[in-house]
Amino acid sequence: MSYQIHIGPNIRKSPFFESTVKAGVKGFSVYNHMYMPGNFGAPEAELDRLMNGVAMWDVGGERQVEVSGPDAFELVQYLCTRDLSKTKPGQGYYVPLCNRNGLLINDPVLLKHDENRYWFSIADSDIALWADAIAGERGLDVRVFEPDASPLAVQGPKAGDVIASMFGDWVNDLRYFGFRETEIKGIPLILARSGWSKQGGFELYLMDETRGTDLWDLVAEAGAPYDIGPGSPSDKERLESDLVSYGADARLQSSPANPFEMGLGKYVHLDRGGDFIGRDALMKIEAEGIKRRRVGFFVDGARMDGNEQPLPIMKDGQAVGILSDFSHSIRLGRNIGVGLLSNEVADDAEGLTVNFGDDKRAISVAELPFIGR
Repeated sequence: MSYQIHIGPNIRKSPFFESTVKAGVKGFSVYNHMYMPGNFGAPEAELDRLMNGVAMWDVGGERQVEVSGPDAFELVQYLCTRDLSKTKPGQGYYVPLCNRNGLLINDPVLLKHDENRYWFSIADSDIALWADAIAGERGLDVRVFEPDASPLAVQGPKAGDVIASMFGDWVNDLRYFGFRETEIKGIPLILARSGWSKQGGFELYLMDETRGTDLWDLVAEAGAPYDIGPGSPSDKERLESDLVSYGADARLQSSPANPFEMGLGKYVHLDRGGDFIGRDALMKIEAEGIKRRRVGFFVDGARMDGNEQPLPIMKDGQAVGILSDFSHSIRLGRNIGVGLLSNEVADDAEGLTVNFGDDKRAISVAELPFIGR
């Protein structure tokens, strides 16, 4: 089913918006109060480009929250479940954020510029408001704000060739989540080896919103010999590869979950010393043990592509979990999904079902990731 989205002043456009319109975008979603391209009319070709070639994505909705000032480290350490004492400038770190009840509210990448300046590269939620309020309540000497930074992603097995042709071979020496400030044709940016796929690639954090069209055109020109084309983060690929998506797999308002349930326990450092938001609740959760776990699912029946909200998983008339997201995997030739399942239900349990309206489907537990294990 397709819908229209109203283009109005209450939702912001990214610096690449006009370029995506010119490239033939067919639909948008809204992410961090910004329009984000959903597809360009050929989703299977766009997926093939990601898996076998190179794609460029407007992910300007992946907003940055800067924390800078003398107490910057104290604040980011208090916000994060992960021990950041050994972080290094020029390197990014995956950092779950929780509320005081130990529930996940975002799972950004933290980019450390220096000891007094950090960026949270956030998923879809208002982290800047939350972080700024906490800084004020704790009397910390920091500034919390959204900098002029909008990522353009270049993803796929040929992404390295495209980016190296633009910036030089040094880009291949970057570690995963590593980044460096640079420029091209007078366009200031941060180049990071990152991106929301398991196929490898880079993100160009444009730091002058007036140069969005210029940067888009430069990437398109450099990528032309490699048949680059526009696209958007692929739900199919992320499900196959088991990339967690805050908002789809867990969201405080609709499907709350703690990081242990989501398989993110290795990023919760309860013994690091010092307090952080949610620490007491997370200690209790760890001591008592989780009651649900994140698993993959195969969904029987004809091809289906995506759900609009979490759906209950049923067994013997009782809800035993949720199917948070699913899609048809072209590579596997079947419907796959992810969600949370009660620990009282074994992986080999039979009789699990989910209802898509009047369409009742049998489902079974599958090992994650589906591909690339």
